[in-house]
Amino acid sequence: MLRTRMSRAALLAGGIAIALSTVGCQNTNAGSDNPDVPSITEAAGAPPATQPPATTPPSSAPQAQPPVNDTAKPPGEKPAPAANPNECKVADLELSLAGGDAAAGTTYRQLRFTNSGGRTCTVQGFPGVSYVTGDDGHQVGPAAYREGAKGPAITLKPGQMAYAPLGFVQVRNYDPAVCKPTAVRGLRVYPPHEYNSMYLPAPGTGCAGKPPGNQLTVRTIQR
Repeated sequence: MLRTRMSRAALLAGGIAIALSTVGCQNTNAGSDNPDVPSITEAAGAPPATQPPATTPPSSAPQAQPPVNDTAKPPGEKPAPAANPNECKVADLELSLAGGDAAAGTTYRQLRFTNSGGRTCTVQGFPGVSYVTGDDGHQVGPAAYREGAKGPAITLKPGQMAYAPLGFVQVRNYDPAVCKPTAVRGLRVYPPHEYNSMYLPAPGTGCAGKPPGNQLTVRTIQR
């Protein structure tokens, strides 16, 4: 009777041991079914395989701008006033000198503009005047100084004349070392508002240097 109970107890203990062994094996096999599944720690540190690659941040360097049309005028800019078609041009005029009044070391003469063309034209303001010399007609010293105010427009019909008072200073009164007296052949004259010049023979002496005063003076054109 005692032997029978011991045999049953041994069998029961053996069965429990076998059952525990089987459960242990199953747990071991369950852990080896998915060996590539990352742990929670690994999943938090690595991005998923489907995450798109990081994009390069935009450059802070300035972007190239399209070329600017330099010929375009800014909005609202007023066009330059058109030249007066009635103004006397070089082709319309003839030059001459007249008179000869002297005062305080200066000789005043009339620089005359005669309309030698076939149309009526106008003159207004100061002519540009300077001494010239040499075969190339290069300028000698400063140009004529403008005295007084600009006068009104003067209409010249063919054959009519207007003049500008022109003062010739006696340059020999200046220090020769400063004046540098130079023989001149005549005058280069620009009619008012003209870019073309005229030549008028007028032999004399001018200052090639920078005199302390004016060697030529001119007033506005008048009748």
